[in-house]
Amino acid sequence: MVPPRNVVKIAVQMRDAIPQLIQLDQAKPLAAVLKEVCDAWSLPHSERYALQFADGHRRYITENNRTEIKNGSILCLSTAPDLEAERLLRGLQSESCEGRREALQHLVLLAPDMTFTREVISRDGLQRLGSIIEDGDDLGEVLALALRAFLELMEHGVVSWETLSIPFVRKVVCYVNMNLMDASVQPLALGLLESVTLSSPALGQLVKSEVPLDRLLVHLQVMNQQLQTKAMALLTALLQGASAAERKHMLDYLWQRNLRQFIYKNIIHSAVPLGDEMAHHLYVLQALTLGLLEPRMRTPLDPYSQEQREQLQALRQAAFEPEGESLGTGLSADRRRSLCAREFRKLGFSNSNPAQDLERVPPGLLALDNMLYFSRHAPSAYSRFVLENSSREDKHECPFARSSIQLTVLLCELLHVGEPCSETAQDFSPMFFGQDQSFHELFCVSIQLLNKTWKEMRATQEDFDKVTQVVREQLARTLALKPSSLELFRTKVNALTYGEVLRLRQTERLHQEGTLAPPILELREKLKPELMGLIRQQRLLRLCEGTLFRKISSRRRQDKLWFCCLSPNHKVLQYGDVEEGVGPPAPESLPEQLPVADIRALLTGKDCPHVREKGSGKQNKDVCELAFSVSYDHGEEEAYLNFVAPSKREFHLWTDGLSALLGSPMGSEQTRLDLEQLLTMETKLRLLELENVPIPEQPPPVPPPPTNFNFCYDCSITEP
Repeated sequence: MVPPRNVVKIAVQMRDAIPQLIQLDQAKPLAAVLKEVCDAWSLPHSERYALQFADGHRRYITENNRTEIKNGSILCLSTAPDLEAERLLRGLQSESCEGRREALQHLVLLAPDMTFTREVISRDGLQRLGSIIEDGDDLGEVLALALRAFLELMEHGVVSWETLSIPFVRKVVCYVNMNLMDASVQPLALGLLESVTLSSPALGQLVKSEVPLDRLLVHLQVMNQQLQTKAMALLTALLQGASAAERKHMLDYLWQRNLRQFIYKNIIHSAVPLGDEMAHHLYVLQALTLGLLEPRMRTPLDPYSQEQREQLQALRQAAFEPEGESLGTGLSADRRRSLCAREFRKLGFSNSNPAQDLERVPPGLLALDNMLYFSRHAPSAYSRFVLENSSREDKHECPFARSSIQLTVLLCELLHVGEPCSETAQDFSPMFFGQDQSFHELFCVSIQLLNKTWKEMRATQEDFDKVTQVVREQLARTLALKPSSLELFRTKVNALTYGEVLRLRQTERLHQEGTLAPPILELREKLKPELMGLIRQQRLLRLCEGTLFRKISSRRRQDKLWFCCLSPNHKVLQYGDVEEGVGPPAPESLPEQLPVADIRALLTGKDCPHVREKGSGKQNKDVCELAFSVSYDHGEEEAYLNFVAPSKREFHLWTDGLSALLGSPMGSEQTRLDLEQLLTMETKLRLLELENVPIPEQPPPVPPPPTNFNFCYDCSITEP
């Protein structure tokens, strides 16, 4: 007889006892179930015990999460969380170092469980851990375990980081600033200070004043990837919490101390692969550094500023006045003004008064900065650009100033200057850390590229927008390759000529389009079901392989990972936490399971509960685009399993696979692209024999019947 839906068959273990195989009735109170289990082992006082999952983090089973128990689950009988918390907290006060160490080890193992955490916090557990950290009697393993347990308990958000005392924060700062500290302590201390800095502006200022930048530079130079990552995390947190003026001062100091060169040589080009968290912090550092350009980008030229007028004159003189000579010696003021206006027009300004061109925001004064940098650091290339185009009379001259203004806008858009930092992005450019004044140097390469492309297109003033579109495509395609140096960028972008761009466009168009003849369209429609089946099969295989996801909280970017995959029989989602740097675990080792039959619906974007909780700020836009959830039956309530995909492609693959499991259509952009690619390939294979044969728009007409049917054989006549 099939057992009722709310009855599951499980095993219960206890140390030094024979396991019990029981049928758990989910409708029965958990206290009654515990009493039956204890009675079977002749254990009195069942209220002193609790059930835990035997795998994973050994989470305590409560009335809220008991529906996660499935057929075949293995549970263990252990001490109730309140009694266990009380026992471990007493262990923290042990006179022996070994007793404190064992209590802390057990505390670290149980701290990820919310039920246990609440019991510890309600018994002033955080204060007791804080005392161990503040006393600092043991600077080795005991201190490291105390810091780890403290971080794990605080991660649940039960207690705010702002409640930490100033002496406690100062003591953690001492561990960061101390020399010859245990290697396991300082990464944890840095991680704790990062959380404090991101969560509490007041305590963040304390950390900023107490932790010298030089100390963080020392940690970054230690060949310990975990220590480097945590030091970089605290550094970017301090930069994000600083005002614009403070941030500029801090970054200027860091560059003077050769941080850029160290990152480029010893982190980006290290023999050890770059971790995801370090890649994110390098992205943040790049974004904050480029963000220093925003005030200049947002400020229009002031025609009454003497300094800015002199800069414009210096730009003109560098192009048209030989060194040691001045314009119009002995000429009248009106004549000199007329000559200046004409030379500014030759320089490529749309107006005789260049201030009117630079009133546009963006790029504002940033365009003037770029032009001055080019004229001073590449004077021969600057003079050649201006004189070559100002002397042409065939309407093919390329306007330097107008091109520079538009190119500055284009570079700001491609590099996201002035945009808020993403919480998860890792899209930094190694070239940025390989070059001083990287933005201005990139402009110098790009303005020469624009002139080269202008000549290849034989463009006129009417083609200005077309040229900038081509240059934008050249720069975007090359930046996407992430060249490691400016010279490599220069080589690759110059190899991407206008003709090559046209060829790439045509190739992509041919891949995307395809013939529109009705017979081909009919063939494609017949092929679609079979190819959609192939795509569905591929999506489900991808889910079976599994993916590592990052845990994102509303407070900060987490460095914790969890793994999820589909069982080979496509009936269960298996998932669980994994450690950083560890490969994907075996499916059978994952502690959590979610039957596909229990899934109600798939949610994406703003409909996901973890996106609604984070709000709708600009920084959360990228999380919103990668977020999806599955809702499932959790007893009488609806629960959610929340995901944030590591990339847009993974988002499409998982949402397609889950849709296929639920019998819904796969409607992602990736499915559309894959289907189009498969249709194009299959169609070309089917039409190989018809190569160079024109396919008519309409089928050929059916010929008229013959005038007689004498050629037909009468089967009714038998031969003699």
